[in-house]
Amino acid sequence: MISRRTFITGSLGVIGATSTVGVGSLLAGCSSESTATTSESVAALGDLQLVQRFPQVLVPGNVRLPISLANQAGLLTTDNGFELPNTLSAQLINADTQEVVAESLSADRHDTGLTIPYWPFRVDIDKPGIYTLIVDSGPAEGAAIQVLNATEVLIPLVGSQLPGFDTPTVDDHRGVEPVCTRTPEPCEFHNITLNEALALKKPIAYLVGTPAHCSTGTCAPALEALINVRKSIGDAMTFLHAEIYTHDKATTVAPAVVALKMEYEPAIYITDASGKIIERFDAVFDAEEISSAIAALNL
Repeated sequence: MISRRTFITGSLGVIGATSTVGVGSLLAGCSSESTATTSESVAALGDLQLVQRFPQVLVPGNVRLPISLANQAGLLTTDNGFELPNTLSAQLINADTQEVVAESLSADRHDTGLTIPYWPFRVDIDKPGIYTLIVDSGPAEGAAIQVLNATEVLIPLVGSQLPGFDTPTVDDHRGVEPVCTRTPEPCEFHNITLNEALALKKPIAYLVGTPAHCSTGTCAPALEALINVRKSIGDAMTFLHAEIYTHDKATTVAPAVVALKMEYEPAIYITDASGKIIERFDAVFDAEEISSAIAALNL
């Protein structure tokens, strides 16, 4: 049985494929593209392991809990030769009271455009606390999850307004070089700033990620997914991309990250026409999840 003290003093899980960069606070994400993991951040699932793929920015409400599978060599990919399950089932337990908060949870496998599949559980949690995700056929102790008070989380939350910011553009890089690391050509989502996009009163898809340092993780596939969605829906929605770092050495965090108070990468914000955030995907997401969220706007 996991205790609150055990959880807080232990590892909080793996974000993307882990990396850190010193900028006063910890920025974790997929920029290193490493698939290594540690025994502190996983829980056994039969002969495999369960890896948390979400940052510690969870608040009460509808909580998204993506997980991946790993063995001792690291996170499993689509070409590891393993027959990965299409669906995982689980229940959520309050770690303090041992009360079953939700049972019969189900998560389908997602790997569109990704090399590392993930399973995003969704569950409604009505109050802060420490919870345990018990995956069927997994360990009895499960995987620990911390849900914080909304006042403890600095990044913009679903249901709030996306804060404006003068993101770098092709006409004004604002100290970010290059303004887009997509190759061989930069994307077309740097023509206006986020402030200008909000003034248009149209839905927005705003990706903060670094394709050059996350080509097979989340950032590059997510950007390609946005490009394809843009082709299908045209100008009904505004698409923006901001880089994580100020230069290609990936040592200094870009102003867009600071403006959002992000301590991880990547993230995508999807808003309605009023600028209210209707969805935020953190750390790992694929074209299918992005397209489903945008489809909910009925554009």
